[in-house]
Amino acid sequence: MKTSLAVEISHLTKEFPSPFKRKKIRAVTDVTLQIGEGEIYGLIGPNGSGKSTTMKALLGLLAPTEGECKIFRRNSVKVDSRKDVGYLPENPYFYKHLTGKETLAFYGKLCSLRGKALSARIDELLKMVDLERARHQKVGTFSKGMLQRIGLAQALIHEPRLLILDEPTAGVDPVGSREIRDLILALKEAGKTVFLCSHLLEQVQEICDRVGIIFNGKLKREGTLEELITLKDRLEVTVSGDADAQENFLTLTKELDGLDLISSGAPKTSLESLFIEMANEEERRKNA
Repeated sequence: MKTSLAVEISHLTKEFPSPFKRKKIRAVTDVTLQIGEGEIYGLIGPNGSGKSTTMKALLGLLAPTEGECKIFRRNSVKVDSRKDVGYLPENPYFYKHLTGKETLAFYGKLCSLRGKALSARIDELLKMVDLERARHQKVGTFSKGMLQRIGLAQALIHEPRLLILDEPTAGVDPVGSREIRDLILALKEAGKTVFLCSHLLEQVQEICDRVGIIFNGKLKREGTLEELITLKDRLEVTVSGDADAQENFLTLTKELDGLDLISSGAPKTSLESLFIEMANEEERRKNA
């Protein structure tokens, strides 16, 4: 990868002690991935696959059993590595008695913002996430979509270079989901790096530059969407011509007069189809 790196995860392994067994539970095994600055990277996998463990290790919330994680070249177990990171957990909790404006002021002060700079940043973010009309509304009355948007705003309050988003559209209706998707794309345009995990594969396919697929704690596939969804063992050909010529083509005759080759190349699947195929393959491997 030629661009400078925002995230480096190298041979990450994480084990947890089991209260009932002598053997430890391994949540993640030898995961290695890199995210370039300005990229949107999506990590997908079934429940219990190791997505959240990987994210928490990157955030420094969990210490790796083996390997290391770096954020902008700084080891993520060091506190100073987090100054350039904004984080939105899957189910963010906010003080219900605070308004939208007060919530952002609270997080801004935690990040050492004060006075006019903080007020200007709050106004900017409320406009960005379309919550200007809710600035004086108590967070306890917010819808799920509004909570996710105020969560995104708090993650951005200190203008981080890297955003880590865990299921950013979980429980959000289609309109709200589309709004959050557009916000993430706008953040990329502004030069932000985004690392997200999501079970909404169609959304991942729409916005991510690269995708990693994790099963049973192991990173099974990784690459650009083009690399992942292209079916390299097949050839797709598009032709034009009259009905007789098309019939000739379909019956695999060697006489193809009257046909013009429009395009050819490997056909593509969808990210969802690829994911289901890999999930079934993993299940067969476990049961073998």
